[in-house]
Amino acid sequence: MYLSFILFIFFGQKIQLRMMLWEIDGVLRKLDLMRKEAKSLSLKTVKDIGKPEDDPEPVLNSLLEQFVIYPVDMDPAGIVWKLDHLMDVRDSKFKDDVKLIAPKADTVQVNNLENLIEAALALNTIYRIVRHYYILGKKTSSFYVILQLQMLLPLIMQQAEALVDASKAFAEGKPIGDGIGPYIASKFMLGKAQRKMEKDMVVAEAEIEGRKAFILKAEGPGGNVGKPGEAIRQIIEENRGSISMIIMIDAALKFEGERSGEISEGIGAAIGGIGTEKYKIEEEAKRFNIPLYAVIVKESVQEAITPMRKDIAEAADEVIKRIKTLIRRRSNEGDSIVIAGIGNTIGIGQ
Repeated sequence: MYLSFILFIFFGQKIQLRMMLWEIDGVLRKLDLMRKEAKSLSLKTVKDIGKPEDDPEPVLNSLLEQFVIYPVDMDPAGIVWKLDHLMDVRDSKFKDDVKLIAPKADTVQVNNLENLIEAALALNTIYRIVRHYYILGKKTSSFYVILQLQMLLPLIMQQAEALVDASKAFAEGKPIGDGIGPYIASKFMLGKAQRKMEKDMVVAEAEIEGRKAFILKAEGPGGNVGKPGEAIRQIIEENRGSISMIIMIDAALKFEGERSGEISEGIGAAIGGIGTEKYKIEEEAKRFNIPLYAVIVKESVQEAITPMRKDIAEAADEVIKRIKTLIRRRSNEGDSIVIAGIGNTIGIGQ
């Protein structure tokens, strides 16, 4: 008994370290299999759809290692436009590279392939980060580096498993949970004349509760989020600022214990991403003193990037009722309003 106590005092932490390293090593092997599965699916889908003459694997390997360097923020003035420019360049190059390895793919298929390769890139990045800290902790025998990594493993694996499911959805062009905003917008747009706008957005005009509504979403059914900030700015300027309200519909992260598909209403620009589109919307709203309203459908992180569940899709009709009530209460007949469905429109047409 005393010997066990002495051994625990002197070697307890080292034993714990070895056990944690063993656990992380097992997870790392699983992550390696996951990233290889996503890469293989990407390669197979590119070959099946794109019919490339040359081997697409070298270009695909390059895409899976692609990165963006964040602009300098010592002087933050103008950083939004710098970041917006960098992301435009990145998106343009990524799309061109996908077209290069999938020359026979049409626009919808190219967008879906982009999403698929993005999922494979995310899995590859997760694997590389976990491997980095695993090797670093092992080299330095740092108990606290390994402890932090081991504590994060359940969350990391949740995200990785969701990305594997997402890659399958992107390969098949299925709607995902994040597409609830465009899905609701498409219900408003059904049967209405539509026009294309800049940066992969479409808009339709409809009369809702006696108001002239400009309904916009990313152009589907290819995997696409578009640039809603640019589209909303353009609509506001076309109407010389005479927009009485902007309503944004999006998926939002739920708290644990909340039911998927629950609906909440709030104030502000309901849009995720790096913040550039949100900034544009807020700037235009402030410039013309336009109220910003948000209607969100609650989901988990996993549900947002995997095929849309029934309870999320069924929330659409209730969201439409809420929007109509909001329009009646917060605007007057004859007003012009904007309704924006935000999110990835894969598998969702107009």
